[in-house]
Amino acid sequence: MNLRMADSRRTADSLVGTGMLRPPTRLRGSLVLPSDKSIAHRALIVSALAAGTSTVKLREPGADVLSTLSALRTLGVAVRRRGDVKDLRLEVDGLGAADGIGRLGEGLIDCENSGTTMRLLAGTLAAGSGTARLVGDESLSRRPMERVAAPLRSMGADVRTADGHAPITIVGRRPLRALEHVLAVPSAQVLGAICLAALAADGRTTVRSPGPTRDHTESMLRAAGAHVTREPDDGGTVTTVVGRAQLRASSLTVPGDFSSAAAWIVAATLHPDAHIRLVGVGQNPTRTALIDVLREMGADIELAVTSGADGEPSGDVVVRSASRLRPVIVAPGQVSALVDELPLLAVAMAAADGTSEVRGAAELRVKESDRLAAMAAALTAAGARVEELADGWRVSRGRPRRADVVTLGDHRIAMAMAVAAWSGIAEGTTLDDPGCVGISYPGFWRDAVNLGIEA
Repeated sequence: MNLRMADSRRTADSLVGTGMLRPPTRLRGSLVLPSDKSIAHRALIVSALAAGTSTVKLREPGADVLSTLSALRTLGVAVRRRGDVKDLRLEVDGLGAADGIGRLGEGLIDCENSGTTMRLLAGTLAAGSGTARLVGDESLSRRPMERVAAPLRSMGADVRTADGHAPITIVGRRPLRALEHVLAVPSAQVLGAICLAALAADGRTTVRSPGPTRDHTESMLRAAGAHVTREPDDGGTVTTVVGRAQLRASSLTVPGDFSSAAAWIVAATLHPDAHIRLVGVGQNPTRTALIDVLREMGADIELAVTSGADGEPSGDVVVRSASRLRPVIVAPGQVSALVDELPLLAVAMAAADGTSEVRGAAELRVKESDRLAAMAAALTAAGARVEELADGWRVSRGRPRRADVVTLGDHRIAMAMAVAAWSGIAEGTTLDDPGCVGISYPGFWRDAVNLGIEA
């Protein structure tokens, strides 16, 4: 466990302990959120591949982002830290040169709980300079990795998994082959891994996704000088990367994390007396589908874009209590744009007047936990009516009752059920591991207190 994760668990113990979470009288305040971890991972990796020194500015990086930072250092990338965690500036000496992108070194890399670290680095190490072995914790070692290993092998990389899971052993080769790939499921991590490998391939690599995915990798590579396009295609997307690429160093301020903001967006929507402003949140349209669904349900949410550097728009989000919520049907084609926010959306569904449904979300079964089963169990314990489906849920309002929630060490489950408690979905809630939120949001419990919430 890294130091930031340990700090998060100590903070959770001091603020929450084993106390019961209950609804506050009101929710009021303004928050500056931790930096977006999806963007932060990519900013660090792209900086490591570029020629020159890049600056990545972060606020309160969680354990997953620190896993990527530690991995890059092990692989031979020099990174200097300036400032403190609330204003952290990382100076990254890229390994790139005039004749192409940098080649990461070799070693044993502990990705801890971070699937993004493991999958994106697999793509980068496919064109590295030695042999690297990517390992992770028990949860990460259960997640599927053949979906990223197979396309990298087809490009000529030597990639081996343990029966489709971590550890992953990679022997770097260059140049790689430029090919056309068709993803079995929409996955920004797999697409990103292929794009990073394609930087060192001869020619044009194309990736077809059957549904929408986040476009952070494509946006960042374009900003660094790579030839990358992304086009809609029959409900999905087609991304093209031209190798061999050269990347230039840059300075990037990573905006606030939308998935962290989502907890407070849902909490304020459901609470009867709430008004919250979230400052400087990333508003990339491939990330904000939750806003559209909540507005369809009747939420009162305002967005204001004030910055758009490097293709990543950001600005403030203002949320007020909703007078009532209507039920909603989430179709399979919507799921990939909502995947991290679905546990929170399930909480909102439990407050709506009627039965809501999510289908096409089987991917939630192979996250940090089986999130379909975990949320069905937790919301049922809290008194909601939940039918767990093979690929989703049917959810409707029930009678709130006390719930002792098993988080399975999953930060999304812990935050969603804290929001359920504060919103009155449950009569009272305890979490067995409140500190696991530090994977993505180390300051979650502190920010809860700043909004007027008490354990």
